[in-house]
Amino acid sequence: MTLFRLRFALTAAALVAFGVTGCATKNYVRTQTGPLIDHTDQLDQKTAENNRQIHNVDDRAQAGIKQAQGTADTANQNAQNATQAANTADTAANDVAHRADTLDSVVKGLDNYKQVAKVSVTFRFDKAVLTGDDKTQLDSFAQSLGSAKSYILEVTGGTDSTGSAQYNYDLSQRRADAVVQYLAAKYNIAPHRFYLIGIGKDQYVASNDTAEGRKENRRVQVQLLSNMSGNADAQSQHTASTGQAAPPSDQAATPVVEE
Repeated sequence: MTLFRLRFALTAAALVAFGVTGCATKNYVRTQTGPLIDHTDQLDQKTAENNRQIHNVDDRAQAGIKQAQGTADTANQNAQNATQAANTADTAANDVAHRADTLDSVVKGLDNYKQVAKVSVTFRFDKAVLTGDDKTQLDSFAQSLGSAKSYILEVTGGTDSTGSAQYNYDLSQRRADAVVQYLAAKYNIAPHRFYLIGIGKDQYVASNDTAEGRKENRRVQVQLLSNMSGNADAQSQHTASTGQAAPPSDQAATPVVEE
């Protein structure tokens, strides 16, 4: 009996020891794996947050790209419009059919035309580009066009004596065309009103022996000429229909504007 009891006691002790050991192992595993699980959950949350941020950045980038593309398209359209406007202005200048050495050869009844206003703009050496000051002068001159009736614009270009005759002839044409393009485009002047006369270096207005004289020769002069016979005819018709003389027209009363 004593031996049996001893064996039973040992077996019970072994079972108790195994139970205690099993519980200790589970607690150890739980203690070691718990932080890993928590850390994994945190990584998952951070990964999800990073994905959301990446999507947000991508969405903003796509919106920025679309906006930039829209701005580029608008700029491209504006450039095309500017090019079209420039081409229209070039066409207006090229459509001027009245190019001659003298106005008498192309204008019928020239004696009836009187000068109402004129302006002269000068160009830098070997240049055919209007400066800001040139445009200001042309804008001031163009104010006389508002009340003008039956008018024409005589455009005379010139150069100094530097260079060959043919080169200067071409250069003076480009200068005159620059003036015509500006006036035609900005003030919607019909091309047939322009008469390009006496273009070339042979039309001197000052001596080429001095720098100041050469500067004066690098010019384009524009004269506003009004057909006074049209005003006289209108006054005659007014008198015939009313029995009273017509009041002086604004055009006839416009004074000559000197340079």
